[in-house]
Amino acid sequence: MESALQRVLWAGIILGSSVSSVSLPGITDGNFIEECVQAHNRARSSVKPPASNMLYMTWDEGLAVTARAWARNCVFQHNVHLEDARRMHPVFPSVGENIWTAYPPSQFTVQAAMTSWVNEKKYYDYSSTGCTRICGHYTQVVWASSYKVGCAVQLCPNGVKDFTDKEGVIFVCNYATAGNVNGRQPYESAGKPCSGCEGECRESLCRSQERDTEKRYIWTPDWDPALATCGPSCVAVLAIRPLALICTFIAAYGVRHFYPDVFCYE
Repeated sequence: MESALQRVLWAGIILGSSVSSVSLPGITDGNFIEECVQAHNRARSSVKPPASNMLYMTWDEGLAVTARAWARNCVFQHNVHLEDARRMHPVFPSVGENIWTAYPPSQFTVQAAMTSWVNEKKYYDYSSTGCTRICGHYTQVVWASSYKVGCAVQLCPNGVKDFTDKEGVIFVCNYATAGNVNGRQPYESAGKPCSGCEGECRESLCRSQERDTEKRYIWTPDWDPALATCGPSCVAVLAIRPLALICTFIAAYGVRHFYPDVFCYE
């Protein structure tokens, strides 16, 4: 009996390992969010030459939803909708993006991806804004006016297109407002840290309670691959659900206002 039970347990372990080789965090994972935000702000506060207008970066739910939607494609290319801000975020007028990928998936950590991007600074010349090799990931990370970030990581069992046909992982971060404007330096270096921006200065970054507040959005990009598998009826439910909730609150308020005793019991 004991040996049979052991065989069942081993079979469960083997089957479980074949389904997924690694567990990846979701966009609501608190540790994942904190790690993404802290890694970006460490890079932003330590730029050379020092920045005088570098804003503190905080998490944005809408950007994370967009990053997750694009990561689901498992393709090592930038989002094809970046030029259409309305399809990237419900509020921001522009959105930037960084992508990192690797295999096997166990190689993924937020720090590994961030180190790859930040190490591009050795190819960037601040004075001329030129790059001797790829350095756009670094300049987006330290773009002074990009103050919101949302990231997502996706397991790709069939590989990452344009990178590998083996099981891999793709990590996407979206930024608002977008950086990497042609001909512009990512930040200003004239003056002491925070001298070029308003707000409280902490660790050489400008902070603002209003700007740093995390906002909630009812938002799903219309190009999210998950909607294709959802089907028309599911999409309709997703669209109608918030409207139905609003109507419910209005109806309850109306009943309470015009018929105050309708829910009273003796």
